[in-house]
Amino acid sequence: MEAESSYSGIPPQQANAAGGASSGDTAEARRYHRLQRRLGAVDLVLGLGVMGVILATDWTSDFRNFAVRLAGDSHAAALFLYTTILLLLTGFLGLGLDYIGFRIEHRYRLSHQRLRSWAWDQAKGFALTFLFSQVLVQLLYLLIRMQPQWWWVTAWAVLLLFSVLLAQIAPVVLFPIFFRFRVLTDEELTSRLTRMCERAGAKIRGVYEWKLSEKTKKANAALMGLGSTRRIVISDTLLETCNHDEIESVLAHELGHHVYRHMWKAIAVQGVVTFFGFWCLKLVVRWAALHWERHYQQIDFANLPLMILVATAISVLLMPVMNAYSRFNERQADVYAWQTVGSVQAFCSAMEKLAALNLAEREPSRWVEALFHSHPATGRRMRAALAWADAHR
Repeated sequence: MEAESSYSGIPPQQANAAGGASSGDTAEARRYHRLQRRLGAVDLVLGLGVMGVILATDWTSDFRNFAVRLAGDSHAAALFLYTTILLLLTGFLGLGLDYIGFRIEHRYRLSHQRLRSWAWDQAKGFALTFLFSQVLVQLLYLLIRMQPQWWWVTAWAVLLLFSVLLAQIAPVVLFPIFFRFRVLTDEELTSRLTRMCERAGAKIRGVYEWKLSEKTKKANAALMGLGSTRRIVISDTLLETCNHDEIESVLAHELGHHVYRHMWKAIAVQGVVTFFGFWCLKLVVRWAALHWERHYQQIDFANLPLMILVATAISVLLMPVMNAYSRFNERQADVYAWQTVGSVQAFCSAMEKLAALNLAEREPSRWVEALFHSHPATGRRMRAALAWADAHR
């Protein structure tokens, strides 16, 4: 059950006073999410603008020529240098927006992370982005050289496998880079959650406490990993706020994703989307080689900003569709949680506590939910829970 904009900012006592259906969002929650959406829009426009300028001014050719001069006859080294230039440029230009986001979290009392710790996280995040980007770009242009006609199909398959690998290693390799985890010491809660997983047919390696409070006041819980790395993680902020019944209802929702195989379905859907994306990339790259005045050949990595522009545009255009699919999955997982715990009261109270911790929008407008929310709005989820309970009395 992710802690994002689908949760509300309404104190639990207001919900209890209204019988489980509290009033609308606080003004503070509305302002916070309005700022976050504006910041995201500026970040998107900046990213597209930078790539557009690099192409329009043909700086991309200048960057390529500079990289080739330094690397000599090594295509891989020249590509590494060119990609480094792009990553450093975009990283530097985006740093100001990242800092604004850091200040917004502090302004709304959602974070108590110090600037030095935040800067260190930014550095680690950039290092990971740099590493993964270099590997993927090298593979992409290697495939273009080896398979001029079908590179896009092989690249699609490689990216899909890479996504599965990341999902598997994330709990043991990636997340520990930014957060501390330790085995949950609450034996009673561990036993309850483990039994619930066994009933759902989910094999886990353990239950872990996620030390989220070291950086934020927000709360979260998840079933992370694939296969041998799958585990339950519960933030210490959630453990401090919710009782065992409420935490069990949160995990029941996560197990709903397992029971309905949402992870694998999402990978399949993402596979279809990325296949379409790579097909579009193939068309654009060929057009740039044949019809654009600068005639960037397929193998010419000066066309990389064009690929980034196309991929970003496709992602933005398909975001409402992907969010709608995600909200459908979340509703299924909610129903499984209600059926598993047998009562919606713990679920509703957990939702309200999560909402208060995360300062989330409870009743966003329909268009905001459709465009930006991967989860149904909290108010609608709670009303659905109460309606389900009435229908199953």
